[in-house]
Amino acid sequence: MHGAERSALATRAAVASVVMALFLIALKAWAALETSSMAMLGSLADSGLDLVASLVVLLGVRISALPADSDHRFGHGKAEALAAMAQVVLISVSAVVIGVRSVQRLLRGAETQQAELGIGVSVVAMLVTIALIAYQRHVVRRTNSVAIATDRLHYASDLLLNASVIAALALDQYFGLVGADAVFGLLIGLWLARSALVASSQAMDQLMDREWPDEERQRFLAAAAEYPELAGLHDLRTRSSGTHNFVQFHVWVPEHWTVREAHDRIDRADEALQKRFPHTEILIHLDPEGHTDREGVLSSDLSEKP
Repeated sequence: MHGAERSALATRAAVASVVMALFLIALKAWAALETSSMAMLGSLADSGLDLVASLVVLLGVRISALPADSDHRFGHGKAEALAAMAQVVLISVSAVVIGVRSVQRLLRGAETQQAELGIGVSVVAMLVTIALIAYQRHVVRRTNSVAIATDRLHYASDLLLNASVIAALALDQYFGLVGADAVFGLLIGLWLARSALVASSQAMDQLMDREWPDEERQRFLAAAAEYPELAGLHDLRTRSSGTHNFVQFHVWVPEHWTVREAHDRIDRADEALQKRFPHTEILIHLDPEGHTDREGVLSSDLSEKP
């Protein structure tokens, strides 16, 4: 998939999130007023933050799609990770606010009203959320967008949140368990806090230039091992930025090879690897056999094996 196509797909997913958040805010605001449910109010607050987060994602995806320029030679891919971290902050704030309000309501012992309305709204919210998550999963599979992946994780947690609203209203009004609504509100806050922690992991990995997962590194090494010219591969370094991947390594070559011969041989292997790992920028540095690096270690001693 070309960069422009990936950008367009990710942008459509971000716009879909914004539209759905607006719809749910209107629906839940009405339900929260009618039911006086703390769990529903918590769900409304979460949808409000969903809107802000989705707008941040949309901005991050748009910036990430910008081509590399003289000031950003590696592109703008990390804008997606920054957008994901902004989401984490919003999710964390939501968790704290909902938790505090739930404790206050539990202490006051306030009751809810019109369970049928609240339950109906929550069911509708779950159905549209499932549809959005399915679409986001498709987009993430096609684009590997960390911002959309984080947004999907947030909306996936909303399914549990809406189910909790249904349970809270049912227990509070049908079974007379006063305080169940506040307890579920508190549990929702804790769930959101956990979601924030999980969502921050992948974004931090990109911002800190974490190496590829071991299985992905091994897959690359196994592919490189198929080319005799890369037998001396060592000092492999990998990272990801948005939907773009970067890999660089050294490889030692026979000293009797001319510069032209070394270039042509390695270039052919490079082009073959590029086709097998699309959206990956590969940088190869050549070392003569027996070359000693700055740390005084022979290049051949640093060879990577798949």
